[in-house]
Amino acid sequence: MNDRPDETIKVAIESKVLRGKRAFVLGIANEHSIAYGCAKVFRQLGAELAVTYLNEKPRPYVEPLARELGATIFAPCDVGKSGELEAVFQQVRETWGSLDIALHSIAFAPKEDLQGRLVDSFGEGFKLAMDISCHSFVRMARLAEPLMPHGGTLLAMSYHGASKVVPNYNLMGPVKAALESVVRYLAYELGEKHIRVHAVSPGPLKTRAASGLKDFDVLLTEALERAPIGELVDIDDVGLTAAYLTTPFARRLTGTVTYVDGGLSIMA
Repeated sequence: MNDRPDETIKVAIESKVLRGKRAFVLGIANEHSIAYGCAKVFRQLGAELAVTYLNEKPRPYVEPLARELGATIFAPCDVGKSGELEAVFQQVRETWGSLDIALHSIAFAPKEDLQGRLVDSFGEGFKLAMDISCHSFVRMARLAEPLMPHGGTLLAMSYHGASKVVPNYNLMGPVKAALESVVRYLAYELGEKHIRVHAVSPGPLKTRAASGLKDFDVLLTEALERAPIGELVDIDDVGLTAAYLTTPFARRLTGTVTYVDGGLSIMA
């Protein structure tokens, strides 16, 4: 590989194409999080940030990252707790008055449901996974809508297991399929307000969430062997793609699922 792609990234960052934009980022758990990769690129491109942390347990890992990013807003947000998502959006309203970008990068399923067969999953676990991983994006969109009077971009994180069977992805396959459908319907409903909605679908990444998947190392090895580009993606790759979708370069795109996987998803 030559260094031309790095030079392209440097030029993009120097453009500061997101200068003056305000971005809400949900889902940073540590420096390996996809949400952190996205927030980092947003900031490099000039955006002002609102960053959340789940609770006091991950706060020591997230707070230094928020400081590094110069986040204007740093607040707790557990979407499973009544009122917390609403509270942080109220803080956004009071601090900024408006919003340009909202990124949702969270997913959860009980371990026994995530690692077991779909046919053996329990209703409560399925409902919880759907609420945290999918419906919370709907709630985020509802709260973001009035803060985007001149348009904006909503982003969610998906995975190839939403459209194809990926062994051991199990319960999260149907959940991510629902999320991708939600993206399309929100894109339709919010399009007249110039709010664009996208799903970004990264290839296998070593994140805290992915570590809960059974035989995840096998997925990483297969991705490296089968992807046409022959490399694993990283959180910066995902961040660059997410950032592109928020810029004027993508102003006529909405409702898409964009794969960031080195071409893995095209392989039979």
